[in-house]
Amino acid sequence: MLLMLLRRLLLGLVTVCIVSLIIFSGVEILPGDACTQYLGEYQADDELLSQCRKDLDLNRPAIERFGDWASGALKGDLGLAVDGKTKISTIVGDRLKNSLLLAVCAMFAGIPLALLLGIITGLWRDRMPDLIISTLAIFAMTVPEFVSATLLILVFSIWLGWLPGIVLTSAGAPAAEFFPEILLPVIVLSLVMCAHIMRMVRSSVIEVMASEYIQMATLKGVPYWQMVFSHALPNALLPAINVVALTIAWLLGGVVVIEVVFNYPGLGRLMIDSISDRDLPVVQSIALIVASIYVCVNLAADLLTMLANPKLRTMYMRK
Repeated sequence: MLLMLLRRLLLGLVTVCIVSLIIFSGVEILPGDACTQYLGEYQADDELLSQCRKDLDLNRPAIERFGDWASGALKGDLGLAVDGKTKISTIVGDRLKNSLLLAVCAMFAGIPLALLLGIITGLWRDRMPDLIISTLAIFAMTVPEFVSATLLILVFSIWLGWLPGIVLTSAGAPAAEFFPEILLPVIVLSLVMCAHIMRMVRSSVIEVMASEYIQMATLKGVPYWQMVFSHALPNALLPAINVVALTIAWLLGGVVVIEVVFNYPGLGRLMIDSISDRDLPVVQSIALIVASIYVCVNLAADLLTMLANPKLRTMYMRK
């Protein structure tokens, strides 16, 4: 068990290293460098470009710069932005905190509701609760996020005046100052993630309830709700762990559309702004952070699935 855990951690670390190498190589392969992108390839003179490259230490071989960047990233130092003065860790830190706040609020609102609705629709398949909830879920899945976000702004902010339509709080403000501006983005994200997770749980519950061991329990006279809570749900909810993990990684990686529509100062919007400003060091750092989040969340989901599934746990212990 411990050996398997160490092996998965090592694989995750190797994955992050490969991703960081790909990100760095991709930035190096692009025409020009951070200085030509920042100052303008045709407008900046040679003196300015030379000074910028000296400030950003771009004259050294790429392999040396990658080594310094990777070792600095391990210590939490992502280097300087393209202006040569602002620390990337300072810029990204506030945005990551804001994306984390948005993700946590959406998870607390959406995941329990999705699990509950998935169980209800699975147990009452093809009945009225299933038809109504499944129809609403398909509607939430098919409507683009920017459309549902715009509709909510129109109804709750412009017509009713109950909630702010956009977020005006600065990126470095404390978490408490984002309320109530954060409520509409949380509602939109909860609707989208709830629909996807609910459909997954519904299918899993239907499959488990039709399995042979549930039919055998029914024939032996096991009370229905005891059978559901003791035997069906523990197995039906296992596949949902990976779906929830991917959803969490999607939320933590910055939900670009929602953050842009609501003017929310999160990681996704910083990525768009950095691309527009041609701030390649910041883009490179955000890509590494997002990749690390995906690796860590998927690793946690795999471990949780293995711990919750005796069959998988036994299989790994025998290896």
